[in-house]
Amino acid sequence: MRDDVSSSTQRYGFALVQNFALMSYASATEPLRAANLIAQTALYETVPLSISGKAIASSSGLAIPCQDIALVGGHCHTIFVVAGGNPDDWTKAADLHPMLRRLARQGVRIGGISSGSYLLAQAGLLDGRDFTIHWEHAPAMREAFPHLLPRQARYVLDGDRLTCGGGVAPLDMMHALIESRLGSAFARRVSDWYLHTAVAEPTAPQRASSTERFGTHHPGLITILETMETTIEQPLDRRAMARLVGMSPRHLDRLFAAKLGISFHDSYHRIRLEHARRLLEQSPLSLSELAFATGFSSASHFSRAFKDHFGLTPKSARAMRRAT
Repeated sequence: MRDDVSSSTQRYGFALVQNFALMSYASATEPLRAANLIAQTALYETVPLSISGKAIASSSGLAIPCQDIALVGGHCHTIFVVAGGNPDDWTKAADLHPMLRRLARQGVRIGGISSGSYLLAQAGLLDGRDFTIHWEHAPAMREAFPHLLPRQARYVLDGDRLTCGGGVAPLDMMHALIESRLGSAFARRVSDWYLHTAVAEPTAPQRASSTERFGTHHPGLITILETMETTIEQPLDRRAMARLVGMSPRHLDRLFAAKLGISFHDSYHRIRLEHARRLLEQSPLSLSELAFATGFSSASHFSRAFKDHFGLTPKSARAMRRAT
C-alpha cells in the first residue's frame, strides 16, 4: 500500500433507486469494506443515499436506510447511481437529475451501475462520454438517446464518469479503482478476499459468446446470426445474408435446418421479437414506434406477431411487467 494515500478516507456514496439489485450494490460496496479490513484503517467510507434520506427497497424487498443526498453528496469523493430494470422506477427517480448535475459541477466523480447509466443519460451527464450499461438495457438506451452509444464492456472508466454493467461486474470495476489508488498487490489481496481470482478486463463481454448463446460453432452461421442482431430495424433478406458469407440461399436454408432446427425466417423473426420484448418492457415507446424499431410494417402486424410468439398482446405484456 502506498504511503501517500494510506491516511486519507474516500467517501463513496451510492444513490439507490427503488428496486435496485442487491447483488450489484454488494459487488460495489464489499470490496471497499474489505480494503478497510485488510489495511486496518478507514481507506473508504460507503454511504447509501436517496432524496430526502428515505429508505429505499431493493428488488428483493430489503429496505436500505439512506442519508439525504442533498446534505451528504457534496462531501463524497464518488457517487454511484444504482438502479434496477424497471423503467417506471427510472422515471420516478427524476428528482435525482438536478442533484447529480449539481454534484458533477462541484467536482464529485459520478458513476452508474447497471441501469444507473440510464439515469446519468437522462441527467445529461453522459454526453460526449464513453460509457456502458447492462446489456439488457442497451436497446432502450439507444432508442431513448440515439446520440449516445453504450459500449458492451463490463465497465468503463472515463475520467470523472464511471459506468458498470451491474451484477458481479462491479467487483472488476472496484478492483481497478482500488488498484489505481493503492497498487496492484493490495487490489489483488482485496479480490482474493472474495475468491475473485479471475478479475476481468474492462473490455470483457457482458454476455456469453455467440457460440454459446446460439448453440453452434459454424462460423458462417454465427456471422449471420450476429448480423441479424444488428439489423433488426431494417432486416436483410436471405439472399443478402447468403452473399455476406459466400454461400447460396439454398445452402443457407439447409444450414439453418441442420444446425439449428429452425428456418432462416423463423430465427430472424424470433430475434426481432425478443428485442421488441425488451424495448416494450424498458422503454416508453408506443406500439407504432416499437413496430418501426423492430422492422415490422405496422403496429397491427407487430401486435399479431408478438401475440403469436409470446401468447399475449404487447399491451398485456407491458401491463404485466409494470404490475410485477
